[in-house]
Amino acid sequence: MNQKVRVRFAPSPTGPLHIGGVRTALYNYLYTKQQGGDFILRIEDTDSARFVPGAEEYIQETFDWLGLSFDESPSKGGEFGPYRQSERKETYKKYVKQLLDKGAAYIAFDTPEELDTKRSEISNFQYDASTRDLMRNSLTLTESETEALIKAGTQYVVRIKIEPGQDITVNDMLRGEVIINSSILDDKVIYKSADELPTYHLANVVDDHLMEITHVIRGEEWLPSAPLHVWLYKSLDWEDTMPSFAHLPLLLKPDGKGKLSKRDGDRLGFPVFPLEWKDPQTDEISSGYREKGYLPEAIVNFLAFLGWNPGTEQEIFSLEELVEAFSFERCSKSGAKFDIEKAKWYNHQYFMNMPDAKLASLYEPILNEKGVTSTTEKVSKVVSLVKDRIHFVSELWDQSSFFFAAPVTYDEKTVRKRWKKDTPENMQQLIEINREMDDFSAHNQEKIVMEWIKANELHTGNIMNAYRVAIVGEGKGPHMFDITEVIGREETNERLKRAISVIPDNLDNIKLQ
Repeated sequence: MNQKVRVRFAPSPTGPLHIGGVRTALYNYLYTKQQGGDFILRIEDTDSARFVPGAEEYIQETFDWLGLSFDESPSKGGEFGPYRQSERKETYKKYVKQLLDKGAAYIAFDTPEELDTKRSEISNFQYDASTRDLMRNSLTLTESETEALIKAGTQYVVRIKIEPGQDITVNDMLRGEVIINSSILDDKVIYKSADELPTYHLANVVDDHLMEITHVIRGEEWLPSAPLHVWLYKSLDWEDTMPSFAHLPLLLKPDGKGKLSKRDGDRLGFPVFPLEWKDPQTDEISSGYREKGYLPEAIVNFLAFLGWNPGTEQEIFSLEELVEAFSFERCSKSGAKFDIEKAKWYNHQYFMNMPDAKLASLYEPILNEKGVTSTTEKVSKVVSLVKDRIHFVSELWDQSSFFFAAPVTYDEKTVRKRWKKDTPENMQQLIEINREMDDFSAHNQEKIVMEWIKANELHTGNIMNAYRVAIVGEGKGPHMFDITEVIGREETNERLKRAISVIPDNLDNIKLQ
């Protein structure tokens, strides 16, 4: 195709953006950027009754956070705007008239009550070629009757006229050729006089044509509608410029049973929205990946692998690498099971690969909340030692608080096991050894202390674990001498002195060995 690739992500502002929608947008972005094309945001707000204030802003903020920038959008503009369907009313009316004049659509006046009556009379009723002649529409009414009803202000809809017995072919980039017989389709409503707006079906076809969209990449749930859209392209004489389709597999619940829905939300213990969302009507808050502490790069990487794989063992990809590697040939046709543990794993990997100074800057607000004042150099050193133990920035304090504050309690289990009768004497010797060191680097500390342990035939496990509980307060943390190097000689010895004086007082009921 010589035409420039143009794709659109076209959400409806009816609430927070589902994480599955983000995956769809990501695949759109990866494909078009690989092809040197344009990525367009279009807001499909034709369903005015379901419009939710703040939803459009939420959508834009999501992609700003993820680093997926649009080439054209409502806020950015572009030569094919406006990019909100509610601002394109007159455009749609032109094509509604074209379909009516051509006889490819008709006006229907049936009330909801009349439709309910027909549903009760006819089993599995649908408004189509077999029933339209029984209804109140411009095909059964005279032209003057139709005009009189419109003039009187009678509300109506416009329905596409589907001719039965015709094969409709949908060429799908994932699924190949999908053929549907038109006889199973109903005469879908494409326009409503009540709000003077088209339905999604007509609006998306008209907009895709006028915006020169070359590829429609959307969720599998739209596959049943694809034959109708192909029919509309043909009815509008746009078949030659019809975009290519790709219907992406669904995101499934973690157990694989059913689509991951918005309602699953916090019920499953993890977010299904990219950002936190507060319902403007109920004030109910739904959690978001950003607020839970996920990195945008990790979420992008994680979502890319939900339905696609590179065909290699590589799992960590930058956005630029994803653009280069992505292809629909490597996309799955079946649903992708949502695995939150894998999302956490990705987050961990990105922290592991993050420069220490950057991670330190993320940690500093937490330290400030804790009343800790420290140098950037020290914080950077600390995070370098503990980042292999975290999935989220919020976990850094639990893994590193002892670098900034001496313990006030000591883990009883470790003390019972490792604090022997001779431990206070040994810890006092450690204080003296530390004082005599002219080089307090971790490497030199380890060399000298280990030589002392060996020379005196001491129990390494008891000595080092007692040392750790005195410095940390419990049996956790990175390499012992890395800790003492960071906190320094003076602080190390002060903590040893306190442990010597305090721990025996905490062992009234513990028999020292």
